[in-house]
Amino acid sequence: MPSALPEGEPAPADGSLPPSALAGVGSRPFGIYVHVPFCATRCGYCDFNTYTPGELGTSASPESWLEGLRRELDLAASVLGSPPPASTVFVGGGTPSLLGASGLTDVLDAIYQSFGLAAGAEVTTESNPESTSPSFFEGIRSAGYTRVSLGMQSAARHVLQVLDRKHTPGRPVDAAREARAAGFEHVNLDLIYGTPGERPSDLATSLDAVLESGVDHVSAYALIVEDGTGLARRIRRGDLPMPDDDVLASSYEMVDSVLSGAGFSWYEVSNWATTVEAQCQHNVLYWKGADWWGFGPGAHSHVGGVRFWNVKHPARYSSLLAEGLSPAAGREVLSDEDQRVERVLLELRLASGLPLDVLDDAGREEAKQAIADGLLEPFDDRCVLTDRGRLLADAVVRRLLP
Repeated sequence: MPSALPEGEPAPADGSLPPSALAGVGSRPFGIYVHVPFCATRCGYCDFNTYTPGELGTSASPESWLEGLRRELDLAASVLGSPPPASTVFVGGGTPSLLGASGLTDVLDAIYQSFGLAAGAEVTTESNPESTSPSFFEGIRSAGYTRVSLGMQSAARHVLQVLDRKHTPGRPVDAAREARAAGFEHVNLDLIYGTPGERPSDLATSLDAVLESGVDHVSAYALIVEDGTGLARRIRRGDLPMPDDDVLASSYEMVDSVLSGAGFSWYEVSNWATTVEAQCQHNVLYWKGADWWGFGPGAHSHVGGVRFWNVKHPARYSSLLAEGLSPAAGREVLSDEDQRVERVLLELRLASGLPLDVLDDAGREEAKQAIADGLLEPFDDRCVLTDRGRLLADAVVRRLLP
């Protein structure tokens, strides 16, 4: 979830939502995101809302965070009135696997008690390979988790070092196999491409390792240099070069070619799956503008056209909830035009494409030109990014929102 706070209005202290937001709750898919803000170390490229033990000191702990989470779950259920059972749950971070199987079981138990789960719900947790084990996977599978997402980033040791990742190159593949052995049918590996010093042969090695692991889902993201991170400081000092756009484009093409050749299909610009069932339904829920409530420090939510976000520090988060107050720091009520723009931004990235009737007259004219330019292709009443269009997805979006 995003870590930067957008502009907006103050959120009500009781966490209440406008009647317009509550109308229709339960008739739309409803997802729950849980943000675990703890990490053992800080990776140089990461600007997520995470904290190491040294940064937190005694001001917050997994125990105080979990108590805050329980209170926020109860508060959200009260605000929603008749809380819908969650069709998806995604525990992210941070490093959720630092909670161990027992801690993640407690998280899911709290969600059961306040919301419940819809039949066939997808329940995902992110995990760092170095904080997992066969017993960890067996424990969370028994608890009810159905999907695991593992941070791999690269199989090249020197690339991992640039990213400040601590796991050994082979550990993600071993972890993926352990997850499958524990009964997880759906396992994802995350890749990052374009790290300074990464060679085509390094990326090829990473992709070979992904295919060797037997996972059914891959997420691959271009390295983004975020202001304020250790990586940004190293680049500013001249210790490392800035990622090159041409290299990023060729890397993406390699990822897509290798995965496609191995039976994966892209369903979102940065995500590939072997089957429809293997697609991350929680992320699809985001991309299609459904409802979700984000729990935990810094988590973002969207319910019925209202977007809101929590205070970032774990200690402040827990203390507000202990006082019976909402941890929401602010909110934004989206206009019809805001929601239309978001549909263009998000749905165009999907392989299912964007309905043409979402565009205004000027946007439809731009879509016609983008089709002529080979960036979009028509599909019934929708437009879908071509292979070349995926490389320029952000630029295509800008064209469609003149």
